[in-house]
Amino acid sequence: MIPKKHPPIFSVLMLGILSQVGQVLILRELLMVFQGSELSIGIILASWMIWVGIGSFFGGAISGRSVSSSYWLKLTAGGVVVALPVTIILIRHIRGFFDVVPGGYLSLSDMLMASLTVMAPLCILVGSQFVFLAALWRESANSKGAFEAGKTYFTEAAGNMLGGILFTFFLVRYFTPLQSAFFIAAIMLLAAFFSDFRERSISRYMIPGLLVFMFVLSPFLRSLDKWAYRVQWKDFTPEHSLVEIYHSKHGAISVVERKGQYTFFQSGNMVFSTAGAEAVMHSLEDQDAVTFAHFALLQHKNPKRILLIGGGLRGTLYEIAKYPVYKIDYVELDEVLTKAATPYISRSTINTLKDPRVNHIHTDGRLFLKKTEEKYDMVIIDVPDPLTAVLNRFYTLEFFKEAREVLASDGVFVSGVVSTPDLRGVGIANRNASLYHSLKDVFPNVAVAGERFMFYFASEESRQISVDFHELQERFHQREVEVESFSPHYIYSMLQPSQLNRINWIVRNHGREKGSHTEPPSPGPVSPGSLQEQREKLSGLPDIDRRYFINSDFKPVGYYYTLMFWEQLTRAGESRVFERLIRIDLKRTAPFLVLPVLLVILLKGNARLYKKNIDTGFAILYAVFTTGFSTMALQIALIFSFQNIYGFIYEIVGIIIAFFMCGLALGTGFSNRFIKDKSNLKIISIVQIVIATVSVSVAIIIPAAAGIRSSVIIFIIFSLATFFSGLVNGVDYPLGTAALVTLGWRPEKSASVTYGVELMGACIGAVAASAFIVPVMGVRVCCYLAGVAGLTAFVVLFISRRLSE
Repeated sequence: MIPKKHPPIFSVLMLGILSQVGQVLILRELLMVFQGSELSIGIILASWMIWVGIGSFFGGAISGRSVSSSYWLKLTAGGVVVALPVTIILIRHIRGFFDVVPGGYLSLSDMLMASLTVMAPLCILVGSQFVFLAALWRESANSKGAFEAGKTYFTEAAGNMLGGILFTFFLVRYFTPLQSAFFIAAIMLLAAFFSDFRERSISRYMIPGLLVFMFVLSPFLRSLDKWAYRVQWKDFTPEHSLVEIYHSKHGAISVVERKGQYTFFQSGNMVFSTAGAEAVMHSLEDQDAVTFAHFALLQHKNPKRILLIGGGLRGTLYEIAKYPVYKIDYVELDEVLTKAATPYISRSTINTLKDPRVNHIHTDGRLFLKKTEEKYDMVIIDVPDPLTAVLNRFYTLEFFKEAREVLASDGVFVSGVVSTPDLRGVGIANRNASLYHSLKDVFPNVAVAGERFMFYFASEESRQISVDFHELQERFHQREVEVESFSPHYIYSMLQPSQLNRINWIVRNHGREKGSHTEPPSPGPVSPGSLQEQREKLSGLPDIDRRYFINSDFKPVGYYYTLMFWEQLTRAGESRVFERLIRIDLKRTAPFLVLPVLLVILLKGNARLYKKNIDTGFAILYAVFTTGFSTMALQIALIFSFQNIYGFIYEIVGIIIAFFMCGLALGTGFSNRFIKDKSNLKIISIVQIVIATVSVSVAIIIPAAAGIRSSVIIFIIFSLATFFSGLVNGVDYPLGTAALVTLGWRPEKSASVTYGVELMGACIGAVAASAFIVPVMGVRVCCYLAGVAGLTAFVVLFISRRLSE
């Protein structure tokens, strides 16, 4: 008697879990290699989806031919057991394949090439497994329709959701990445055997054996993980040796050493360096902290209450504490960073942390500003340059407003970024000018000073901040601060009138002419005038171009320009991808939206193609494509927005994606259960309108959520927005699949093509949104474009239906 066939529910769930855990593992690993650049998120997700889509096409081509789908499933599952851990190891060694200076940034093209190359084998295997499982589900139901493909899609999405939860709350806390990768892939292999009703008795015996094997292999995987990290850092900075890796919810913290100097990296970005606990002399980096601290403190005539965000571990806090201040609130985001740094930082800094005037707080700096009721004489920002969206949060218009709210009426705000003496490059001029204009939008009095490091001073009180050397020297001597490592002469060269007047003229004037974001700044007059003369002429100048020279949470151009600057520094002579992208005018792309409409009309007009329903098939697949594009563009916009407001996504990226997949699963389930006529083009058209409505709603709601103080409420809002974008995506897939079957497509072909086309749309949406639209055009524009794509699909479907009547 042949045993009854059961749907491969467990196997499909495990595929979803494997896909989600694998995707998050690879995303986190590549983000570290790409130094935390959120521009790469879309590239990584797109690469994943491209190869998974190709894998689904491949699976559809071979499913049901020559050998059974069960055989192919077991074969590909065995391949994943090897491919996933090997992919992680290759990612850590990937910088060694590119000609990039130590510590330099990979270009966008390098990121794309690396992502596509390293993920290909794994993703093809995972993509094909979906088709094999859909075929097995149809076999279990003895069906030839597309209904089981929708069930497979629903169950996989549920597995994706479970995978995100499992990773966030369990795997990331108790296992290394290689352990997580191998264990999940091995369980998927077990599930593949379990899907075959003839081999379920064998799979039962495999379970205890697999558990024993995992236990024995675990120490080896942990050692292999550490070896792979050492290889990674040998490629990243060959002259340093890796001391230790710490895993934090905010990102992997790496401690490297060279000739007794210790440098701390988080997610591949340098946080600070120190000469070590036993050093008797300051290193160059330590001296930078000394100069920054004293130059900042001299901007206020009598500072007593200080808020320092970042920088305390590198020595800035110790130098501030030398002044006769009453209170120092020192905010550092990551407690793990403090613990990791404690054995290596100077004893003086450790002792300063115990100073009764110092209140050391581990929280997000922006969250602290929203909640504190204190008023400070000075707010000092000592964080790395805005090389990522996370860091850019401390250089935006919204942040400057939050800082102003906690300052006393005569308080002073101080920040700074790495710069160049001449400000000749497009990237550095745009970045420094955008920071100046954003500050000037909040504070009436703003001044800059510096050569290779540019200081920004701002205040409501005009007589407080000063870049006059003699006045600052007098303030320093009046305070009678005993310090051997600093003298006012350290800042003398930065305050020479010719240099000071010229850089202030550039940042004040750059960005006031149309198209200035694409060109280097004007050299200006031979004698730009004193700062006072420049202030008097300010009212007569043209308005700045706010689209490109106001750095905000929802349009982080400062972050984009900083990456342009570093590309010019480290990738000299290569193509300027960033410069080309900022020249794109979205208005010129509008005619391309008309092309799908014209194409469906032409297809309808061709009698031979009309009889074959080519036009209807095109309309359906275009709707599937735009659904993938719109929902992924929305997802990227939500990730950027969430990170800008909440502060980090490294720990909870799995949960964010889980909410999307939860919506996807429920949407698919709703479509399968409650929509009877799934092939009805009118219903598919309504879904496109819903997508457009959700997109516009997100564009309105999310920026408004930025002012909410409660992080819990913010998380709920973003979770709901992510959930609904997944929901409409999930509803669309079964409809598109069923509609193509109605046109005469094979169920396997319908499922695989619909899956692949949706992924293609999603990958284009991911790359476009993360690499250009969100950072340059803004979150709102990204959401509106997602809505326009949905409306275009509605028009194409409407024309297809009307001309058929």
